[in-house]
Amino acid sequence: MVQTELVQRLQSGYPESQFWVENESSGHNVPAGSETHFKITLVSPVFEGVRKVQRHQSIYRLVDDLLAGPVHALALHLYTPEEWVANGSVAPDSPACHGGSKGAE
Repeated sequence: MVQTELVQRLQSGYPESQFWVENESSGHNVPAGSETHFKITLVSPVFEGVRKVQRHQSIYRLVDDLLAGPVHALALHLYTPEEWVANGSVAPDSPACHGGSKGAE
C-alpha cells in the first residue's frame, strides 16, 4: 500500500514531527482504489531556518522511487511549528482536478 509506505518513511525521516498523509486519488481521473495522488502536511522543528525549496527537496529524497513509480502527484505543505500555528493549524485545500488531458480541447 503506497499510503502506508509514505507514512513509514515520514515516521523514519521525521520522528519528532506531526504529519498527515491524505490519499486524494479519488478526486482525480483514476480508477477507484488508486493510490496515485497524495497530500502531505508535515510540521517539524527540523524546518527552522530551512528554505521552502530545501524542505521539499528533503521530502523528495525520501520518496523519489515512489514518484518514479506509483505516485503521480504529491502536494507538500511543510511547516515549522510556529508557521503551523500562524497558519491556523490548517493546510490549504488542494485544487479540484480538471481531468488532465480529457478536460483540454
